[in-house]
Amino acid sequence: MQTIKNQIRQLKAEKNAVILAHYYTPDAVQEIADYVGDSFYLAKIARLSTADIIVFCGVSFMGESAKILNPGKKVLMPDLTADCPMAHMVKPGLIEEMRRRYEDLAVVCYINSTAELKCQSDVCVTSSNAVNIIKALPNHNIFFIPDRHLGSYVAAQVPEKNVILNDGCCPIHAKITAVQVRTEKERHPDALVLSHPECESDVLALSDYIGSTADIIRYAGASDCCEFIVCTEEGVLFELQSGHPGRHFYFPDPHPCCPDMKLNTLERIWDVLKNEDQVVMISDDVRRQALFPLERMLQTADSVSPATHTSSTEGRL
Repeated sequence: MQTIKNQIRQLKAEKNAVILAHYYTPDAVQEIADYVGDSFYLAKIARLSTADIIVFCGVSFMGESAKILNPGKKVLMPDLTADCPMAHMVKPGLIEEMRRRYEDLAVVCYINSTAELKCQSDVCVTSSNAVNIIKALPNHNIFFIPDRHLGSYVAAQVPEKNVILNDGCCPIHAKITAVQVRTEKERHPDALVLSHPECESDVLALSDYIGSTADIIRYAGASDCCEFIVCTEEGVLFELQSGHPGRHFYFPDPHPCCPDMKLNTLERIWDVLKNEDQVVMISDDVRRQALFPLERMLQTADSVSPATHTSSTEGRL
């Protein structure tokens, strides 16, 4: 294991490469990465990177976003087949139909979406900034794509807006049930329930805190409690345990696990750095159109919420 890590570090130095990893990737990948974070944080890091090569350990929409924000850099993914089912969950023609149906409509696109969907959107958001960005929009009518669960949660926080939901979801978060959470609560009665807003509403109703992956990590660190039931993908446990030793974290049974995120491995990182294949490709036309909602997200998020997440792994080169 140490040999392949050393080989990765050597290749990274030789090629002026940076490794970005999402919280849901395997522990060993997070450990070798230069930056670990959620989608919003990694999008900002990708934009600011001075590396010639970005190795993005995540799923396809993340690699696409990095390439859109960095057209002059080579963006590699350890496995180009790693995908997010939710990213595709908008029916063809639906956005155009909604624009015809509602005046003053803003199409708000969760960053967990394909580049093609971003092209049709007015602004992107993440689970950490969706509420603040939608509040800041001048539009009354909001079509939130593609996740109905995050959209429903956001709608409850901005009752002054008419938030129209799309029928999409994260299959991993949607599998977490209220029964599973209650079972864990019976096993650990003193534990607080921390949930991602991609979960079903009955799970959120049982939660002591609802927030993005990065927000959940921050909350666990700031809380006086020492036990937590975590309702999101199990990969976040690495950062929770690394940053908060002595605290106890439990997951619904079976543990929520994204098989696509787990396609990112040390062996594949080494291979993609060595061969520089698995290249993220986006046409200039798509890139230009998709860049607008991503840049608007970054600009609006900075103006309404200047504080940004800094992972404990930042700068670990």
